[in-house]
Amino acid sequence: MLKDKVVLITGAGTGIGAATCRKVVEEGGRVVLMGRRAEPLHAVAAGIERSDAVFAYAGDAGSADDVGKAVKEAHSRFGRLDAVVACAGTVETGSVLDLSDDGWRRQLHSNLDTAYYTAKATLPSLIESKGAFIVVSSIAGLQAMPMTCGYVTAKHAVIGLMRSIAMDYGAHGVRANAICPGWIRTPMADEEMAPIMAREGVTLEGAYEHVTSDTPLRRAGDADEVADLCCFLSSDRARLITGAVMTIDGGSTVVCVPTLKM
Repeated sequence: MLKDKVVLITGAGTGIGAATCRKVVEEGGRVVLMGRRAEPLHAVAAGIERSDAVFAYAGDAGSADDVGKAVKEAHSRFGRLDAVVACAGTVETGSVLDLSDDGWRRQLHSNLDTAYYTAKATLPSLIESKGAFIVVSSIAGLQAMPMTCGYVTAKHAVIGLMRSIAMDYGAHGVRANAICPGWIRTPMADEEMAPIMAREGVTLEGAYEHVTSDTPLRRAGDADEVADLCCFLSSDRARLITGAVMTIDGGSTVVCVPTLKM
């Protein structure tokens, strides 16, 4: 599905980003892995058999200069850039009155600035290749989660960014789409399970069962399932899909919360 495609992935050291790197290469593509920490990037790269199809670049996706250098590496090593998966992001807890000003800025930087500057640095290449820009938002970009105002705000905003890219660059052949995962078993989500484990007196598995008990599929997803969707949207099979917001959440966003106790 991605034979000879070159994909730049931010937030590639763990979770969905790392899984997407592996999946791109499995499907015949080549990948530039980008993240702030070199060690996990190189660990992901070392686990991929086709070493000639992978390049790890440590940098901040929220820096146009850093992303620009990663783009140059893609062209230098692989000759082109066909798709971008903007997966960088973090979550900090806190309502408006609880989140510090620094925390607010960190959430906007890690979730929104990273997507914006990644788009800005890669769009010239995507125009050239008539490529695809995929941003990983969240179901928190569609509805509110408690005590995460910075994260919720930023994840809503990246959907607006994606729509602007789809509108402004569709005539140049660029497609832009957003993916909104629900609970996906990743290191970041595992950390979010800690207070639930303590409060409910359950294991990690029990915590995931608890948070997905009201979703239609009754389970959390895994990173490979999201990676499959990232790869599809990066491929020519999705050539008429742009401006779309795709949930991959076990059906949680179809649930009518006020009727759950009926």
